[in-house]
Amino acid sequence: MKKKQRIGILSLGCPRNVVDSENILGRLRQKGHRIVDMEKADVAIINTCAFIEEARQESVESILDLVELKKEGRLKKIIVYGCLPQRYRSILGQELPECDAFVGSVTLNHSLERFPITPRHYAYLKICEGCINHCSFCAIPKIKGKFSSLDKETLLRQVEILNQQAVSEINCIGQDITAYGMDLYGVTKLAEILREITKRMKNVRWLRLLYLYPSRLTDDVLKVIRDEPKICKYIDVPIQHINDRLLKLMHRGTRKKDLIRLMDKIRKMIPKVAMRTSVIVGFPSETQKEFKELLSFLQDVRFERLGAFIYSREEDTLAYLFKGQIPEKAKMERLNEVMSCQQKIAASVNAGALGETLEVLIDAKEKDCYLGRTQFDAPEVDGQVFVKSDRSLKPGDFVNVKITDTLEYDLVGET
Repeated sequence: MKKKQRIGILSLGCPRNVVDSENILGRLRQKGHRIVDMEKADVAIINTCAFIEEARQESVESILDLVELKKEGRLKKIIVYGCLPQRYRSILGQELPECDAFVGSVTLNHSLERFPITPRHYAYLKICEGCINHCSFCAIPKIKGKFSSLDKETLLRQVEILNQQAVSEINCIGQDITAYGMDLYGVTKLAEILREITKRMKNVRWLRLLYLYPSRLTDDVLKVIRDEPKICKYIDVPIQHINDRLLKLMHRGTRKKDLIRLMDKIRKMIPKVAMRTSVIVGFPSETQKEFKELLSFLQDVRFERLGAFIYSREEDTLAYLFKGQIPEKAKMERLNEVMSCQQKIAASVNAGALGETLEVLIDAKEKDCYLGRTQFDAPEVDGQVFVKSDRSLKPGDFVNVKITDTLEYDLVGET
């Protein structure tokens, strides 16, 4: 793009894609291009997701919407970027000739110049790319390639830039941040790098850790989370299942007794911790008894936050060829049962906050109240706090809020 263009971006999928989109826009702005809303753009970049079928459908539908804008003359060019072209470039070129370019994944070491597309008061910090776990249901290693950690110098410089920008919250992300450093040093260095990061966060109040792999969640990491005031007491540790036979089929590298021991340790080491997990229902050959085992475990552990997903049969994964694929109707029934169970747990957990005063980060204003989050809630995926205040608040402010009412997933309070 030699001529200076007006460029808009549509970023789909996970926060890791958000970081990639911000880096792309930062580099383009450095080269003199204008970053604008999509309705004002000459060139549209769509950063796609291809993790599961539902994500692929959303990506394709969004591309087709942009194709219509191009046919109407409102766009000059469409560039399809990210996971979808990385996985299906040859097919896309044949099926979508209206698109001008298909660009797969790029290296982790981007420019330090990012153009933020998240709200200004929080940011995502991607410390690694790819995954070393090779779970049988997951295509990420095929899409992202070899696991790589962001080098320490670049990572800490990014933290310093975010600190200078006075963001209120940094969300540390990667497919598996517990593996940070294994490619560079031969051992995981997450605990060490977290200590370095927090030293550089003089203006940043919260550091949140997302996607901690259970088999590498060490005592050292837990101690850092416990002892460092700026790290949110929020443990996001996806277990996927609890039945030993299915864990083995999934290639998770954990057993039921290991997971039970880990959950007990987390609760004991970090008082008032909020634990989030994710589980898969309807994995090939999952029996009703094994599903009930998972349900019983969730009822016992009472995760404060939970994401549940139906198994998506993905090409180029080991599980694609597994026998005993579960009918979609049965998968949906199991999903609904898990979410119904979690709804009751979440309501009970929230009820325990009634009357407490909690620190809340303000995200936005909506009509007659403000929307915020506690340290126990990640942006966009967890609950909110509806805050009534006579004071004038702005996104990024921290306020003490007395909880006056509780909902299934959200809280209500006043300053």
